[in-house]
Amino acid sequence: MELIRGRHNLRPRHRGCAVTIGAFDGVHLGHQAVLAHLKEQAAALGVATTVVTFEPLPREYLRPLEAPPRITTLRDKWPLLAACGVERVLCLPFNDSLRTLSAREFVEQVFVAGLGVRYLAFGDDFRFGNRREGDLDYVRALADEFGYAVAPTPTLEAGGERISSTRIRAALSEADFEGAQALLGRPFEMAGRVQHGQKLGRQLDAPTANIALHRIRSPLHGVYAVRVWGGGLDGAAAVANVGVKPTIGESLEATLEVHVLEGSPDLYGERLTVRFRHKLRDEQKFPSLDALKEGIASDKTVARAWLVEHG
Repeated sequence: MELIRGRHNLRPRHRGCAVTIGAFDGVHLGHQAVLAHLKEQAAALGVATTVVTFEPLPREYLRPLEAPPRITTLRDKWPLLAACGVERVLCLPFNDSLRTLSAREFVEQVFVAGLGVRYLAFGDDFRFGNRREGDLDYVRALADEFGYAVAPTPTLEAGGERISSTRIRAALSEADFEGAQALLGRPFEMAGRVQHGQKLGRQLDAPTANIALHRIRSPLHGVYAVRVWGGGLDGAAAVANVGVKPTIGESLEATLEVHVLEGSPDLYGERLTVRFRHKLRDEQKFPSLDALKEGIASDKTVARAWLVEHG
């Protein structure tokens, strides 16, 4: 899959394609249905499939503290899109220059001049352009003028409701990992590279691998029983804390700390994938480091027992 960062990197060979546009946060089963439809239409036309997305996402740029937490980071999104048969991703930097384009300017500059779109699969809830005047009806109205076909993206339901990133975030907030998996089509995971931290975990008999989440907000908060892959680990049992470390000193950005229950692997610099299995408790502020140490010991015992029983 080819990643095209910004309109300035579009080349003549990128023109003439089947396109869809959106955040694609989670690349869930609903997204996968859209991408399967796009691939089918592209094959019929003999053109490439192209996904247009943004970084940061528009709501993160406009109202960062109110934006929904991301299910997947930009890096984690690429292999998921590639697995769905997407051939190209045009990632547009969302900034004032892009934000102030009118809907017509966006169509002319991105879809027509940039991509030479032949087929456009467009969500009925997606809005674009200054004042959000661009929608499905808008791109339909311009289809004859610019010579492309347009159709609404297919909708996939589960449990009588539309599959959406919003539903998945709600499931994650309730630690309903089975429910999230049913909508994602895979277990929920977070991944990242291990960084050097404060190394206080060693004093607490729980050395941790510290992973930056690269999210403005996290969809999870609390202490969890997890399985870990990477750095020589193959589904190792572990305890993970997602939060701002209130006992040690709160920070604005949540971090992921992972303590592997067996052994003391050196994981610095390794990229780990953490699969969340069960929530143990909410993050809490302990009155002292000794009390925190006792709490961590209890978490380890409960997590080990849960993972032995449930896998």
